[in-house]
Amino acid sequence: QVQLVESGGGLVQAGGSLRLSCVATGRTFRSYTMAWFRQAPGKEREFVAVISWSGGRAHYADSVKGRFTISRDNAKNTVYLQMNSLKPEDTAVSYCAATRKLMVVAPDEYAYWGQGTQVTVSS
Repeated sequence: QVQLVESGGGLVQAGGSLRLSCVATGRTFRSYTMAWFRQAPGKEREFVAVISWSGGRAHYADSVKGRFTISRDNAKNTVYLQMNSLKPEDTAVSYCAATRKLMVVAPDEYAYWGQGTQVTVSS
């Protein structure tokens, strides 16, 4: 069982930056693939970024590639999402998620979810 708690969301102007954090409970954090998803009002939840259990591999949605960076610190049971050059279309509730599967990107493949943190980018 893994419980996830996100933080770091907020209101930022276009072009600004935010860093999201997700702290996991449990002693087996390092065995999980971790990912970030987001959901804008009226839209389906979409994949943003995923990182392997070791942190050695990462994969991004085309819409955030080159602007967002996912990382993890297994000693702190924490995964991060650094978001730079934010755009109004990045406005959404951001969720972190955990799975024992390898580098999957579909929401249905993730068994554990945080409660979400709101990211709002003004133009």
